[in-house]
Order: sequence, then structure tokens, then C-alpha cells
Amino acid sequence: MALILAFLLGIANFALHAAVLDQRRRMLAGMGWPRWAGRATMAAEFAVLLGALLLVQGGYPHWVWFYAGYTLVSAGGAWLLLRQR
Repeated sequence: MALILAFLLGIANFALHAAVLDQRRRMLAGMGWPRWAGRATMAAEFAVLLGALLLVQGGYPHWVWFYAGYTLVSAGGAWLLLRQR
């Protein structure tokens, strides 16, 4: 059950991350960020998800709560960025 919850939280993280990148693409380009930076941050997001899934599957189900906290903080940051159009 913890593995499924971590996977669903990962889907939410990817959706939030993609929404922020889509809305803030022009702002990031104006700051001088290269085009590959968005893909690199998505790869980092995948690495965090993969680590959480491996830890949960490896017998540490309490790590799903840390990942849930990460998702909550990420959702808060995304909300702050997306509401300031």
C-alpha cells in the first residue's frame, strides 16, 4: 500500500512540476536559463521519486511520509508560483 501511495504522490509531483514549467517558461527564459534546464529539473524529480520508491519497496515504509511531506511542500511552492500570474 505504501508503494502505491508513493507512486501516486509521484504522479502529483510530476503534474505540479509540469504546470509550473509551462506557466513560467517565459520568465525562466528571461532569466537566462537554458532550454534543457526544465528537462534537468524533471530528471531530478524522477530521481527523488525513484529513491522514495526504492526505499519504500526495500522495507522502509515510513519513507512514504517523508515523500508526502516533500509533495506537500512542493504543492505549496507550485501554488505560490502559479497564483502570481
